[in-house]
Amino acid sequence: MDIANLQAFISVAEHSSFSLAAEHIHISQPAVSKRIAALEAELNTRLFDRIGRQTLLTEAGQALLPRAQRILAEVQDSRRAISNLSGEIGGRLSIGTSHHIGLHRLPSVLRAFNQRYAEVELDLHFMDSEEACEAVLHGELELGIVTLPLSPSPSLACTPVWQDDLRVVVGPDHPLHGRRSIELVTLAGYPAILPAHGTFTREVIEDAFRPYGIEPLLRLSTNYLETIKMMVSIGLGWSILPESMIDGELRALKVPGLKLVRELGVARHTERTLSNAAEALIRLLPLTHAAHG
Repeated sequence: MDIANLQAFISVAEHSSFSLAAEHIHISQPAVSKRIAALEAELNTRLFDRIGRQTLLTEAGQALLPRAQRILAEVQDSRRAISNLSGEIGGRLSIGTSHHIGLHRLPSVLRAFNQRYAEVELDLHFMDSEEACEAVLHGELELGIVTLPLSPSPSLACTPVWQDDLRVVVGPDHPLHGRRSIELVTLAGYPAILPAHGTFTREVIEDAFRPYGIEPLLRLSTNYLETIKMMVSIGLGWSILPESMIDGELRALKVPGLKLVRELGVARHTERTLSNAAEALIRLLPLTHAAHG
């Protein structure tokens, strides 16, 4: 099977769209259609059903997808392993990171990396930490620099880099603004603005609240911490945010018994060879713990 055809097939399957797949792999939509047609002819079966504007995998396509992903991952891994033998640090390095980490943790690291290894083409994607970890597992990204999951997949090696202390915060117009300390049960009675359900940060929060049998009164949720900060600052509710984000717009409240910490770090696939470029980037990070997961 032609590798380029398999790459096009995987991209269409993951995006459920020929046009989005074309954007993702940087070729024209007719070229994507031609590659899919060639693969279908080779296998003598239809891989996609086009129903209206939807592009859905057929039963044959569903059977092929995990195998195609494994084939492509093996090819990429082989290329990296052979390239690494030269000892040179170059080529393309695909990384996924969250907006928060990209804004608050990575700039100095990426600046130093770019100065030392200008020949490396950094392919940087801003996305939710959960999506970045999935992309690493599927071989779409070599590294994720993310909020680490509490229970990572066995195929995901997670190395903590930064410990991110989280604090309960309110804005200047919130009824609790004048308080420096508040009991958890009282806090839970006020509307909260929290990271979206299913995010790793939300899991950290839920894990901390669970022993007390208390659930926050949720008003709004979003994946973006900067958006949460804005909504808290104008008085829409309290939230839990990284201590590094607290400024004159927010007041941190002490909640006895509530300890909130999330770990930020590197996620990589346990069975794939890292490129020399990825190894070089990791060496620039202030690693403080051994890998787990």
